[in-house]
Amino acid sequence: MTLPTHKQIIGFVAWLAVSFTAAAVGSAASIQAGPFYTQLIRPEWAPPPGLFGPVWTILYTLMGIAAWLVWRVGGFRAARTALTLFLVQLAVNALWSWLFFGWQRGGLAFADIILLWALIVATLVSFWRIRPLASALLIPYLLWVSFASALNYSVWRLNPQILS
Repeated sequence: MTLPTHKQIIGFVAWLAVSFTAAAVGSAASIQAGPFYTQLIRPEWAPPPGLFGPVWTILYTLMGIAAWLVWRVGGFRAARTALTLFLVQLAVNALWSWLFFGWQRGGLAFADIILLWALIVATLVSFWRIRPLASALLIPYLLWVSFASALNYSVWRLNPQILS
């Protein structure tokens, strides 16, 4: 089933809005992330704080496009499982910022990011079955979260007095 052009445009904007709403929820916990992050002991391989914003902007854009590509195949009903997984992983993603930056709970943030990683893999597989290109658009996200998992673990272990 091909959706009419106006519905595709509305869907495109809506899926980007959903992705960036999750980003906004997470970033609300990260308002003071810069000063907090720079006071932490970080591994030598940690990227500079200014890199995170641009990377996440690109990733949220790719996520929104990927969800839209899956949705436009037949709407939410046709891709209910894949799009539900997508929405759940977005919520878990937003929660991470609250756990790490807002509540300074490094261990819980690490558990959250491991769950996030598994949900991204499940979403990627589900998207692949519907629209392989959508799945491919999630690969940079999976790679970044893999890197972020190692960074989360390292920073948590290097800062037990702050990230209880």
